[in-house]
Amino acid sequence: SGNELAFIKQRLLSWGPTYEVFGAGAMIAEVKKELFTFFKCRFTVDVPGPDDLEATGNFLDYEYEFTRGDTVVARVSKQWFAWSDTYGIEVIDSGDALVILTATVVIDAVCHQEERRG
Repeated sequence: SGNELAFIKQRLLSWGPTYEVFGAGAMIAEVKKELFTFFKCRFTVDVPGPDDLEATGNFLDYEYEFTRGDTVVARVSKQWFAWSDTYGIEVIDSGDALVILTATVVIDAVCHQEERRG
């Protein structure tokens, strides 16, 4: 119906790529790429309260999961044979859907920005 659900804003003065996600006039998440990880890439999704998320997996091949503690809350997979960037996102708990979707947009922008410039 044309209503804005979320707004993503890059925080310019921070260590590493950091984005703030706003929904309904308030910040609902902060998505940040962890800089000092060995052997794999990781993003943290800081949400209000104690239920932060972590995204890990193969970001270059577009295959990763969001977890809360040891529990998988969503899986992301890119569909390779599509005319445009098309993702399959399985969200286990619909209460996380907006945060998962916006975090996926941020991860795609951070991990694949060079491909879009080329």
